[in-house]
Amino acid sequence: MTEKTVVRNAGEGQAFWMLGGLYELMVSSDESGGGVTIMQFTIPAGMGPPPHTHPGSETVNVLEGTLKYHVGDKTYDGGPGSTFHFPAGTLEWFEPTSQVKVLVTYAPGGIEKFFAEAGEPAKERKVPPPPSGPPDVERLSAIGAKHGMQIQPPPG
Repeated sequence: MTEKTVVRNAGEGQAFWMLGGLYELMVSSDESGGGVTIMQFTIPAGMGPPPHTHPGSETVNVLEGTLKYHVGDKTYDGGPGSTFHFPAGTLEWFEPTSQVKVLVTYAPGGIEKFFAEAGEPAKERKVPPPPSGPPDVERLSAIGAKHGMQIQPPPG
């Protein structure tokens, strides 16, 4: 694959609604020659992903809002300017304690294919209406497994 120059302004590119949040694709694996996928998530308080692992590394930069990040059996508080980096296979998840906006870099790229399959195309560039029930972790786990992820039910 060949890398391409990418210039993408706010509101451009693909966007998905998933797990009560807006997931925007900033740079795809196709555009980066497979090297990275870069996404921006806007997620309301109380939403967020279930515990999971990735087949590659993940770096999360908190742009706005606050969250609790769970890494293995430890919990960290994060806010604007916080950065979290995880090697492949690290069990992690976060809980927004306010609406949060994060910029996430995955290496190598390709995870946008998971979000495209597990989410739905965003009807608008804003956080979707709240979900009517808990996430279908079984469905997410099956889709995640196709993309090298392991997804677990939330604790409790």
